[in-house]
Amino acid sequence: MLSTPAVSAVIRDLNKTYGEGCCFGGIVLSASHNPGGPDADFGIKFNGANGGPAPESITDAIFDETKKIQSYSTLEGFTFSEAGTIGEYVLPSIKGTTAGHTVVSVVDPTETYVELMKQLFDFGQIKALLDRKDFSMCFDGMHGIAGPYAKKIFGEMLGVQQLDRCDVLPDFGGCHPDPNLVYAAELVAKLGVFNPVDNAPDFGAACDGDADRNMVLGKGFFVTPSDSVAVIVANYKCIPYLKGGMAGAARSMPTSGALDQVNAKLGFDNYETPTGWKFFGNLLDAGKIAICGEESFGTGSSHVREKDGLWAVLCWLQILAVKNADASKPLVTVE
Repeated sequence: MLSTPAVSAVIRDLNKTYGEGCCFGGIVLSASHNPGGPDADFGIKFNGANGGPAPESITDAIFDETKKIQSYSTLEGFTFSEAGTIGEYVLPSIKGTTAGHTVVSVVDPTETYVELMKQLFDFGQIKALLDRKDFSMCFDGMHGIAGPYAKKIFGEMLGVQQLDRCDVLPDFGGCHPDPNLVYAAELVAKLGVFNPVDNAPDFGAACDGDADRNMVLGKGFFVTPSDSVAVIVANYKCIPYLKGGMAGAARSMPTSGALDQVNAKLGFDNYETPTGWKFFGNLLDAGKIAICGEESFGTGSSHVREKDGLWAVLCWLQILAVKNADASKPLVTVE
């Protein structure tokens, strides 16, 4: 199981390591918002060699090919020695076909992504913030795939104790894994967004089922997704891999104009796109933008070609860490 941004990272890493064209793309099987299957709870997405959602020219060509299928073969009676065991497995040849042996490599789902995050952020600086006695954080994995990544990054590497619903469940524990004020009501209540709570955490965050969307909260404070991307761009110099400069930033058409004002003040090129992450991908591939975001809680950057929930949370923690570098001064809060 991989998060959607981790799939993008793996595809890009393979092409970077072994040469462009090594990995043609990746098939993502997801509880997508474009569902299929008998119970309408299953989606199939294809990401191209750049790691992003395939353009219509590719998906249309795939659809045309489906009209030509006359037959297909299946392989039965073969199982991995242990489900999820990392390693390489050679599948038997299928009788009556020209197909040779197929090698299936089972990989650590977090390794490539975590290594990428370590290149983008200063984990030591973030940990210094989290170690402060006047700062606390909680994270809600919503029983989705963000859980293992949160445990690895926030738990093992940064020492965060309050990791809720970070066990992956096939039915998301009966909840709707959307990180917003309605479906992440428990987190919202814990942070005292609508009703003040004593000893509420100073920072809270959640990711959706496939970990590409995010919600950021402060003590008694909700950050709108439109404002979140604007704040990240406004404080880009706090983020190690961006502080050298960036060409521009983009937002989807329904997203508020806060980002436009930030880009204008900083002298960055500003872009407005139709809804759909593939339009951001075109700008990212062309090197015209470094950060992008949309009103539906999706935020991302040039490091992959998908929106990335954990990355957005780390951006906020990095910014707060820089703003609070002097522990002798009062805490600079999310608000």
